[in-house]
Amino acid sequence: MAPVTAVTEATRSWDPYERGCPSRDLLDRIGDKWSILVLGELAQHGTARFTQLRKRLEGVSEKMLTQTLRALERDGLVLRTVHAEVPVRVEYELTALGQTLREPLKVLTQWSMRHTTDVLAARERFDGRAGAV
Repeated sequence: MAPVTAVTEATRSWDPYERGCPSRDLLDRIGDKWSILVLGELAQHGTARFTQLRKRLEGVSEKMLTQTLRALERDGLVLRTVHAEVPVRVEYELTALGQTLREPLKVLTQWSMRHTTDVLAARERFDGRAGAV
């Protein structure tokens, strides 16, 4: 008789194509526009304060940046450190887990920069066709 192997959360095979799989939530988090930009900014420049992130990520509202940072902290991708100073200084940085996203994000960012012109042209062709129908 073959031994029974216990499936733990660490060894379980997650399938985002299955309904209700938690990996779908994770893909949603790391695929979110502001999450990608926050993670990319921290990967590129290291530790940053909230105001630095807000300045570097043009167009993000204070509320959206706060929500994004909290969600990334909750998921273990970003570390929030509060320094007991006057005034209080709060810094954000990638955790070890967050660091594992550096390369995939770099590749996606490079792809988007390389193919933006192609995608814009495809949209223009599509929109011209859609308006003619």
